[in-house]
Amino acid sequence: MTGEDLGFLFALLLNGASIGLMYALIALGFVLVYKATDAINFAQGEFVMMSGLIAAAILAVEGVPLLVAIGATFAVMIVFGFGFERIVLRPLLGRPVVAVIMATIGLAAVLRGLTPVVFGGETRALPLPIGDEPIAIGPASLSPIQVLGIVVTLVFFVGFSWFFKKSRMGVAMRAVADNQQVAQAMGINVERYFALAWAMAGIVSAAGGIIWGSMLGVDVHLALVGLKVFPVVILGGLDSIGGALIGGLVIGIVESLVAGYVDPYVGGGTKDFVPYVLMIVVLMIKPYGIFGKRRIERV
Repeated sequence: MTGEDLGFLFALLLNGASIGLMYALIALGFVLVYKATDAINFAQGEFVMMSGLIAAAILAVEGVPLLVAIGATFAVMIVFGFGFERIVLRPLLGRPVVAVIMATIGLAAVLRGLTPVVFGGETRALPLPIGDEPIAIGPASLSPIQVLGIVVTLVFFVGFSWFFKKSRMGVAMRAVADNQQVAQAMGINVERYFALAWAMAGIVSAAGGIIWGSMLGVDVHLALVGLKVFPVVILGGLDSIGGALIGGLVIGIVESLVAGYVDPYVGGGTKDFVPYVLMIVVLMIKPYGIFGKRRIERV
């Protein structure tokens, strides 16, 4: 390979890794809910969309500082997570997991229909004071928002990894995820930790919504990010925080390589479905994902 070819490959790998880490940030919301409740939140993309719209709407008010807008977005999403768990999901405790899944699918449909009514259907800008000048890294470069996304993702992953491994609340959440009945018999308030998991998903969604919204603009289509990261969580394992990180890197790099080497010859579009092909292959070989914990049920 020539030096130019190596530079092109490096640029694809760097860009793919950065986007993959930003996917992993959204995937973390899936993992947090699944680890605590054993259910998949199919409204994760809508949480991200809602976060971006809230942040953009607050920033549009003249004189509102950026930190106030970000803090208000996080606060609203925490309250929203708590409220959704308390009002909709708590009455479903003890019901089959599919009932919770259907509730999240219904919430996704409601948010997609309601947010354009409240915030309008136009695409909103979500400007962050980080500049537009690309940051050179060797023969390649990244936009400042991608660098910010990498930093925020790594901070969140380190923080939540520590939380689940070292803190008492994190250990209790893991116990609830392993066996709700046993955890309750040991004096753990299962309902409280369910609510905490959804609030944490709201925090992750707020961060993801601000970053992705700043990069793409904010409208109802931002919810599609949730679908794009679904192969990430399946690949890495629904209950693995580290798996979400590795899955994001793999999917992001695969997308970038396919876009760089395959799309020019077929007219484009392959990078949009190749992650799902990879997801299906992984499900055929390892149904619980690369790092997912295999569960054996006795009947």
